[in-house]
Amino acid sequence: MEITFNSATARVPSLPITKSDGRDRSPSSLSFVPRNGFVHLSSSPTRFRINKNSLFKVLSAEKNHVQVVEGSGVDDIYDALVRRILPLPSVSLNPNYKFFVGLAGPPGAGKSTIAHEVARRINKLWPEKASSFDSQVQPPDVAVVIPMDGFHLYRSELDAMKNPEEAHARRGAPWTFNPTRLLMCLKNLRVHGSVYVPSFDHGVGDPVEDDIFVNLQHKIIIIEGNYLLLEDGVWKEISSLFDEKWFVDIDIDKAMQRVLKRHISTGKPRDIAKQRIENNDRLNAELIMKSKRNADIIIKSVDF
Repeated sequence: MEITFNSATARVPSLPITKSDGRDRSPSSLSFVPRNGFVHLSSSPTRFRINKNSLFKVLSAEKNHVQVVEGSGVDDIYDALVRRILPLPSVSLNPNYKFFVGLAGPPGAGKSTIAHEVARRINKLWPEKASSFDSQVQPPDVAVVIPMDGFHLYRSELDAMKNPEEAHARRGAPWTFNPTRLLMCLKNLRVHGSVYVPSFDHGVGDPVEDDIFVNLQHKIIIIEGNYLLLEDGVWKEISSLFDEKWFVDIDIDKAMQRVLKRHISTGKPRDIAKQRIENNDRLNAELIMKSKRNADIIIKSVDF
């Protein structure tokens, strides 16, 4: 595939478009047709101005098919992702409907930023999409974010492991989480429509129980975390629950630079932070990158 932004030519492979549940859900169906210096989304009148110094790329991948779109600003990436979800006719028709988006990627990729901004924009746009709301009544939020960080093992649980020193040093690895609890949480949400989930207090270093309430009015649930697209054990069961799977792609060195700044900002000395990155964070990131092949949508990370 070739896209040339400093001339009038652009070549993008033509991919089939399939429909499901009244909307486009095929990973390969983000079809962008370049015309007259713009990239046009074939199913939408929205236009993105071409800029060879553009800030982001959105990739949609299925098998060997990949499409690339570049735009003039970071807002376009959010618009493209929101369009993947809205409008959802089934949301309005079914009061018990839940749509799960699994958003994965390595540390430092920007998962949390993307998840919360997409949710914010959906909540802002929802009144325009749901005509049943009284214009004088502020509708409830329909999108909410569940962070996988809330399912970290407690420090006391790490202390009880066979090698607690290694457990604390490798905190953030898959085996320092409780995926079974996350799986049960998501299953309960499907069945009952509401659930309390934990968040994570980075200052304390432990989960905060029942800190997030996902209620019956929440229709779009964005679950964000490192290992959501892994293919083994309980993680694979978790991944099977998602209606869509998104992966935030980033160069590992760039991601580790962001993680280094994060460690230093929490008070770690630079040399200790670098050791943690090389002995833990980078190892985890390399594992996470292998799960990219399981995504419906691959989003190139951007500088927010």
